[in-house]
Amino acid sequence: MWGSEEFVARPLMTTKLYVPRARPGLVVRSRLLERLDAGAAARLTLLSAPPGFGKTTLLAEWSRAATDPSKKVAWVSLDAGDNDPASFWPYVVASLEALVPGLREACKELANAGQPPGPEPITTLLNELAGVTEEIWLVLDDYHLLENHDVQDGVRFLVEHLPPQVHVLISTRVDPDLPLSRWRARGELVELRAADLRFTREEAADYLRAATGLELAATDVDALGERTEGWIAALQLAALSLRGREDATGFIERFAGDDRYIVDYLMDEVLAHQPDDVREFLLRTAVLDRLTGDLCDAVSGFEGGNDTLARLERANLFVVPLDDQLVWFRYHHLFADVLRARLLAERPGEAPVLHRRASTWHEANGFIDDAIRHALAAGDVDHAGELIEAALPEARRDRRDAAMIGWLRALPEDTIGRSPLLTTFQGWASLVAGDLDAMEARLDHADALLAAVPLGTPPPWAETEELRTLPATIAIYRASLSQARGDLPGIVRHARRALDAAGPDDHFWRGGAAGFLALAAWSEGDIAAAVEAFTTAVASLHSAGALVDELSSTALLAEMWTVAGRPDRARDLCRRALSASEALGPGAARATSDLHVALAELDLDAGDPASEQHLAQARPLAEREPNSESRYRWFVAAARLAEARGDCERAIGLLDEADGYYRPGYYPNVRPIAAMRARVWIAAGDLARATDWVAESGVTLADDVSYLRQYEHLTLVRLVLAGNPAGPDEREAINLLRRLEAAAETSGRAGSLPEIRELLARAQDTTAGADAAHPATALQPTDALTERELQVVRLLDSELSGPEIARELFVSHNTLRTHTKHIFTKLDVTTRRAAVAQARERGLL
Repeated sequence: MWGSEEFVARPLMTTKLYVPRARPGLVVRSRLLERLDAGAAARLTLLSAPPGFGKTTLLAEWSRAATDPSKKVAWVSLDAGDNDPASFWPYVVASLEALVPGLREACKELANAGQPPGPEPITTLLNELAGVTEEIWLVLDDYHLLENHDVQDGVRFLVEHLPPQVHVLISTRVDPDLPLSRWRARGELVELRAADLRFTREEAADYLRAATGLELAATDVDALGERTEGWIAALQLAALSLRGREDATGFIERFAGDDRYIVDYLMDEVLAHQPDDVREFLLRTAVLDRLTGDLCDAVSGFEGGNDTLARLERANLFVVPLDDQLVWFRYHHLFADVLRARLLAERPGEAPVLHRRASTWHEANGFIDDAIRHALAAGDVDHAGELIEAALPEARRDRRDAAMIGWLRALPEDTIGRSPLLTTFQGWASLVAGDLDAMEARLDHADALLAAVPLGTPPPWAETEELRTLPATIAIYRASLSQARGDLPGIVRHARRALDAAGPDDHFWRGGAAGFLALAAWSEGDIAAAVEAFTTAVASLHSAGALVDELSSTALLAEMWTVAGRPDRARDLCRRALSASEALGPGAARATSDLHVALAELDLDAGDPASEQHLAQARPLAEREPNSESRYRWFVAAARLAEARGDCERAIGLLDEADGYYRPGYYPNVRPIAAMRARVWIAAGDLARATDWVAESGVTLADDVSYLRQYEHLTLVRLVLAGNPAGPDEREAINLLRRLEAAAETSGRAGSLPEIRELLARAQDTTAGADAAHPATALQPTDALTERELQVVRLLDSELSGPEIARELFVSHNTLRTHTKHIFTKLDVTTRRAAVAQARERGLL
């Protein structure tokens, strides 16, 4: 049912992939070049220092000085727009493509990243690099601009698994969130810091001589070196101010103060010596991160931006070319910071006008993210809101949840409050944050805005597809709110309202409504109705082209099939969906994570050690999700694995972490965290804590049975059997178990029966005098069969041969023999026919 969903690749600015050109007056720093060469024995070379210490210049010099023909350098000049995996990884792949032809096609998941990538696409990149014989160096310049933990995790994985001939060099103002201490201890890290990068006396003298054309006295050089502490940017600024001065010594004597005052003073000196038109150009374009002629003309109001940029570059006036054609530039970061501070100090009212012009240019040229950022900086929140509304469909399609939440947070309340669309999505953001009351208030307000438009009157908002389908969207979010509050009638009511509001071709909304009807049926224990409705929901998502949502929802459908007693069907669904999800790459990271966790849970049920591998693959994907549900599911499965290994302390810790990520509203809470903790305590023999849970939860053996409390009731039975000798509690437990068994049989929840019947057998063995009239009393105490062994028993009761059963279960024939041996031992039989007969007698078939 899965096809291939196309993720549209964003255009790349190839100028970011060029090694910066050599500048006049460059000082050759042989001692540092040798230190960089030493990086051939390490995974990572780190240049970490404050701004203005010449990190980029040094790396560029080293890259150009590569005399070994087998040494290849790939360069990426990072900017704030790369603080997102969707931007960062395509640039990394593109830079390496120049050295490894065909890499972009082989790594298309990374090259067209739409979501945080998992280990698989990065592993593909590593495998491609491993086949290259030359030394490859990947330079990531200005890495401090990347704060996104998704990017950091991906780089961590990349560096940890680099082939020996591939190395990464990072320049940054602050230490990155990477395991530097571990790499340092292993000898896998080369570091250059501020103390290393400062100009020595000889280097400062060489630089000042070349930059000013003056033969400065040694005392003057020493004075400047002492006052700037070898800070290269300050020396560069001083050199600019010294040009053409006759009294260099007098200038240097008057030059004093700490770094901040030095820079402020020198900027005054530099700007004061520029022609008025150049000074005006610098101040007006200071709001831009990247510069090109047309953009500068649009923002500054001048003409001839290309020529002006070329003149500034030739004058070495802190303008850094980003390509060999001299089309795109940026200001030196320190220079830009000071220009912006000067603009705000001199003309506080002009910056918003400049940002507004920049937003208009970026919008017209298709750079919507930049257009939104400049509109927000301009304070033009209404236009920013309009841009965000226009960007929402594509952002939702690409599952850019973090971007959407960030945009909404940047808008003031009154702007959001005037738009029913923004108000509704702010309600969604409240659900993600777990604030249900705020979500309900947002949805109420969105409904009120829509209702205030007189019938037959055009709405005051753009009449888009998003606005047309908004009533259905609101109804679906209200169903989610009812789900979070345990209001089953509310779920059904709002889901049906969504179906009424959606048109016949509004597959996305019809799928969402059908999904919530399925969740309501599941909550009531009607698993057959739940499976049918949720299958319809998944099919609707497929028709809508919402492939990521379809694949992620398949994990939930698989859980329903497991409850129905068909783990084989569940596993088959998850495997096929996982194959489709991994083929999509980073854009389907959430679905890939959910499917790995679903398979891990199935493996845990079956006693299969493969669960650990699935959890290892899911974790980095789940951690990147702004939606906490994926992380919650991962921690729950990991806790189950820890408990199965007997590590109860770790299991409790993982459940505590899961509790922090739990958000109601996604699906029925059929396994409450508190009850899971109680089971771990029972397994560890800590019955006192488990007994405290009974008091806190209010669960009793005399309760009416329901599917939503089944897990708690079975946990209580486990406590009774673990903590008391034969007595009234066991008899009450037997009565509860019989009621649970009857309810499970009636509603088709065959997956619940093995645990119920195992506990019933134990309870009856304890009481010894229990009523023998009930069929379940024929059970004898035995080691419980695992879920996988129960699957094998069911298939043994068929016409399938051994190899055919192995193929049905996707295991080897030897693995099947191992399962069969365990079954024979537990059932005390020696033949297939006897095993089936014994299982039938014990109520397992």
